[in-house]
Amino acid sequence: MARLIIAVFLACLAGAAPAQDRRPSHCIAIADAAPGIAYLHRASWRAPLPEYSVRLHYIAHASFLLQTAGGLSAVTDYTGFLGTTALVPDVVTMNHAHDTHWTATPDPAIPHVLKGWGNYGEGIEHHLDLGEMLVRNVSTDIRSAFTGAESRGNSIFVFEVAGLCIGHLGHLHHVPNAAQFAALGRLDVVMAPVDGGLTLPLPEMVRVIERLRSSVVLPMHWFSGYSLNRFLEDISKSFAVERPGTSSITLSLRDLPSRPTVVVLEPRFLTD
Repeated sequence: MARLIIAVFLACLAGAAPAQDRRPSHCIAIADAAPGIAYLHRASWRAPLPEYSVRLHYIAHASFLLQTAGGLSAVTDYTGFLGTTALVPDVVTMNHAHDTHWTATPDPAIPHVLKGWGNYGEGIEHHLDLGEMLVRNVSTDIRSAFTGAESRGNSIFVFEVAGLCIGHLGHLHHVPNAAQFAALGRLDVVMAPVDGGLTLPLPEMVRVIERLRSSVVLPMHWFSGYSLNRFLEDISKSFAVERPGTSSITLSLRDLPSRPTVVVLEPRFLTD
């Protein structure tokens, strides 16, 4: 009888396991066996993905679609509109510095809606493990029209998937402190706002990116070719710059670029 009970218990555990295992990332502790990433530019957001890879599609402003080989999808700084598509993401993240980074009425069919803020000044903590993808956040402060600053009002969201650490800086208003950098760890990929005014001044944003030591930088939150080109001019002293003319990039854990690289994706809403 005891053996039967143990067998049933083990079977239940096996049934509860996630359909897709997450390849361990090296955000915090860099594993000796993790050789880095290789990337392929031309990839439609609807195309199948190879195993242990992730695709990022620049939708608009600060919104990106992240897709895994196992079929999970996440959208950053979700505004409620993705384009002419029936896609319902598994996860959306939001920040509330401006209404172009969140919505008060997210699609109720979305399983996981992660706000980047909590009660005023208290921040919020997320640690969502979906098996193939882990989503967590690090809180930072934002400017406030009422008190000058809202403590912990912005979240830098980190997606650990396919062995990669992918960070979205949100509406970053200050250089993170040592504890925040430590909590982020080393980001292989970072989506960084480069408007140069509403978020961080460009020299400070460049310092943040250099401190993160990311292999791939995806500029976002730029309002004109002028602001984007100013950022590219500043960052080109220490990063290679590529402009493939596409909206999507596929990444996998293989070989790091010989030099950290800024890849400029063109924003494009999703269409079925």
